[in-house]
Amino acid sequence: MHLKQLSIVNFKNIVQAEFSFSPNINCLLGNNGMGKTNLLDAIYYLSFCKSFSNTPDTLNIEYNSDFFMLQGFYKLGEQDEEIYCGLKRKQKKQFKKNKKEYDRLSDHIGLLPLVMISPEDSALIQGGSEERRRFLDMVISQSDKAYLEALIRYNKALFQRNALLKSDSPDISLMEIFEQQMGLTGQYIHQTRKSFIDSFVPVFQNYYNQICGGFEKVELIYQSHLQEQNLETLLSGTRERDFLLGYTTKGVHKDELEMQLFGYPLKRVGSQGQNKSYLIALKLAQFHFLKECNKVTPILLLDDIFDKIDANRVEQIIKLVSGNTFGQIFITDTNRKYLDEIIIKVNKEYHLYQVDNGCFSKL
Repeated sequence: MHLKQLSIVNFKNIVQAEFSFSPNINCLLGNNGMGKTNLLDAIYYLSFCKSFSNTPDTLNIEYNSDFFMLQGFYKLGEQDEEIYCGLKRKQKKQFKKNKKEYDRLSDHIGLLPLVMISPEDSALIQGGSEERRRFLDMVISQSDKAYLEALIRYNKALFQRNALLKSDSPDISLMEIFEQQMGLTGQYIHQTRKSFIDSFVPVFQNYYNQICGGFEKVELIYQSHLQEQNLETLLSGTRERDFLLGYTTKGVHKDELEMQLFGYPLKRVGSQGQNKSYLIALKLAQFHFLKECNKVTPILLLDDIFDKIDANRVEQIIKLVSGNTFGQIFITDTNRKYLDEIIIKVNKEYHLYQVDNGCFSKL
């Protein structure tokens, strides 16, 4: 799969741009704040119906404008796919596949598998558990529609239970119905997450070993309340406490991924280079998982990945992304040194763009 052409109007600082991309390597060169990441985010948006940074949709509209528009033309196997997204201020977002609007945005997720590695990934280590759950859900949902549906149903029942917990006169029989719904969907979510982590961790550890030379031991450990007992029992047991607090304290919405280095929390003991190596290995393992599950090679977006990494690790990362494992790659940097190294190693057709204040010129 690859993105052949892209049209952008009023997306962040990109007022208007038209691209015909290489199916192999596409490099974006320019200073910070010029729009390189905004182009990657536009590509991300067409896969996930939202910005990589999870900013509200209206903040993606260029500040002097009333709307934005993205239109991508993809080659997916033997099929040509046109994906359109448009948003006007104070109006509902439109998302279309081959000129037909989706009934639900969730129906689009997984059609165009994509992995983005960005400085914002640091939130996976430094942020709260919701960041790591979002990563889990995003990866699994791209290959498992049943999981995405279960997640939607679980969150709806959770919202309804929390509303009852805040009520002055809650209907306990209604609460039991919501708890039953949470129990059924929560069990499926828990088992799917556990199976995913069991198969994912060895691949992740292998990528980390390739980057760091095999001298550092990393772990990714899944923790869940459902390891203790089934969710319905947990919910009934904590109901009184939940009434006092006004929210649900047990469930898969509290699951955690523990990131460890040498058996200690990564956020406490990891250097900048180790943290970044961990995140890159995590995302490359995500790429491997999606490729294996979907039998489609995802698009890979690499945003400023060489900053704060020593020369040895940079060399290993360049070797990895230059291999035949990957398909279409978009990569940004502030200078040509590493871009040229990748171009030479890949030895395939490439496009190189200079980026200056939202304007793109092909070099």
